[in-house]
Amino acid sequence: MTETEDHRRTSLPQETRLVACVAMILSFIALGYCFPRGMALLYGDAVAHLHIARRIFDSLNPGFRQLGSVWLPLPHLLLLPFVQKMSWWQTGLAGAWPSMTCYVLGCAGIYRMARLWLRPAPAIVAAAFYGLNPGLLYMQTTAMTEPLFLAEMIWSALLIAECSRAVKGGRQTRASRLLVIAGLVLVAAVFTRYDGWIYAACAWLVALWSVRRHLREPVGGAFVLFTGMLIAAPAFWLAYNAKQFGDPLDFMRGPYSAKAIDIRTTKPGSSHYPGWHSMRVAALYFLKAAELGAAPRHFDNVLLWLSIAGTAIAVWLHRRGEDIVAALLLWIPLPFYAYSIAYGSVPIFIPLWWPHSFYNTRYGMEMLPVFALSLAFLVAWGNDFLGRRWPRSSDWAVGAALLLIVIDGVVLARSRPLVLQEAVANAHTRIPFERALARQLEILPDQGMILMYTSEHIGALQQAGIPLKRTINEGDYYQWPGALEHPAKSAAIVVTTDGDAIAAAVAAHPEGLALVNVICSTGQPCARIYLAK
Repeated sequence: MTETEDHRRTSLPQETRLVACVAMILSFIALGYCFPRGMALLYGDAVAHLHIARRIFDSLNPGFRQLGSVWLPLPHLLLLPFVQKMSWWQTGLAGAWPSMTCYVLGCAGIYRMARLWLRPAPAIVAAAFYGLNPGLLYMQTTAMTEPLFLAEMIWSALLIAECSRAVKGGRQTRASRLLVIAGLVLVAAVFTRYDGWIYAACAWLVALWSVRRHLREPVGGAFVLFTGMLIAAPAFWLAYNAKQFGDPLDFMRGPYSAKAIDIRTTKPGSSHYPGWHSMRVAALYFLKAAELGAAPRHFDNVLLWLSIAGTAIAVWLHRRGEDIVAALLLWIPLPFYAYSIAYGSVPIFIPLWWPHSFYNTRYGMEMLPVFALSLAFLVAWGNDFLGRRWPRSSDWAVGAALLLIVIDGVVLARSRPLVLQEAVANAHTRIPFERALARQLEILPDQGMILMYTSEHIGALQQAGIPLKRTINEGDYYQWPGALEHPAKSAAIVVTTDGDAIAAAVAAHPEGLALVNVICSTGQPCARIYLAK
């Protein structure tokens, strides 16, 4: 081990803690800006994540079946300790604490990963580009899963890279420990998003490549355990779906799957969304969402080409080191989402291109780590190039890069980050409607059960502070069928929205119900409140 490597290993923990502390300060500053402005609950998915976590203990049938079948369980389990406080559930603050922690871990991880190959100054470029992204700073104040999954991507790639380096250096015990920890992080990714399933499979291949010549040594045993964990995690989810919902693939083809939602929301005879059955177009939409989320409009393509150049430089300069292969894992979201958009019923809409609206732009955030790391490699190469010709200009490239990153963040923040634009646009009609419905629910008697479909507009109950165990909803698998057959006998208050299952039940069995209020709002279905006579 060279003196430089020895110094790096000695100083790295202290450097990482410093980056984490700075990230924590930025995290709280972002929370202090976003939370008082009511931005935590702009995303309907954030409200839904909090709802799933809350109903695990607050429902007529509490338990882990309340996790549902489509969304993976880890984000909701992490929310569980925080969402039990009613005021934190109502305001969305419960979702901030896990996301903020993951943001700090992601910043520390991307710095530590860059330091595997680069000096501190270029590594700061990677951490700054990642940590100062306004979209990420906003998302880490919400219950959305992006900060968690980004941290899992970064740390699993980092641990596998460090494992590869440890194997090459003959440190079998350290390599084994790193591989097992990487397996745990990848299991967490598998239980966070379905992207994690493909990411984990690719990470397994990279890990196999790193230890292929040492499978008969102690690290080989760790690799067997690593493999077992990555097989067991998705198998567990398939078994859970089979037991609870009667179909191991319910999350793919059930009534709440992306495919089913696409079928319900696509009008007969209308054209499919852009990228349907076209990997090329799908990749373009994903990349454009990623670029617009990380750079101003007129420099978005420049960012992509600089990232490609940085990756090429990294591979060329470290081609003799197998650990650099782990860094290429950060490109996995590109082919994954190109395929998902083309064949998985997962559209992305951006305002720049048809249909000129917002949908799933946040998926582009998964390119932030590879943008950050690639730019750090490019800046390090540029710094060395300048230093060889003009020794006094050492670190000018780093200083210029950091200045541009700050300007980039300011411009993106002033023009409103892409993910925040989407959140505001899609909450424009939903939040006023749920607020109006919540006000009407608050003035009703606070006794008796409420029959209500909660997969949509759960925000009304959330804002009104009504415990979910006062409701009969579609998650109450014992009470729900009978309540639809006899609404007036099952609940004191019945809430319908146009087109939902309860509206159909009331139309079929109106006896014993008195309509007391109708709430309508632009862009939303009308809600009707009935009292049992």
